[in-house]
Amino acid sequence: METNENYTRQHQDLRVEDGIAYGDTLDGVNFDYAAKLTGLNAVSLAAMAWAPNPPANVQIAGAVQPSTFLKWDALDAKENPQLKGYKVYWRHTDAPQWEYSKYVGNVTEAMLENVVIDNYFFGVASVNKEGVESVVVYPGPAGSFGE
Repeated sequence: METNENYTRQHQDLRVEDGIAYGDTLDGVNFDYAAKLTGLNAVSLAAMAWAPNPPANVQIAGAVQPSTFLKWDALDAKENPQLKGYKVYWRHTDAPQWEYSKYVGNVTEAMLENVVIDNYFFGVASVNKEGVESVVVYPGPAGSFGE
């Protein structure tokens, strides 16, 4: 629950009850904050628009092995003419952000040598020629293709 939320102002119909004014009104808007938030939203949307499509059918394998294997379907070159390649990400299972990454080129599989599947979360992103990346796609259920 948001401890700083003022429920007399937010999520209310405009009214006055027992001397308390309820509802969102212009005098309660922080326009500097709203402008910064709008700018951040615009930049985020632009980055997503410039990014290539994310990789599809990302798969993972490597149970009971010292290395992890990832593979995915190639993006259609006609639909993604600016595609440069792919980047693999991994992070410890208790880390809130990606800690490691490796650009693997315009390929459809990668092996992370001595990176044990049990200790990390993994993902793959597409990268265009300007370096803009798609969202990171988590693999589906672990398989046995790399064994």
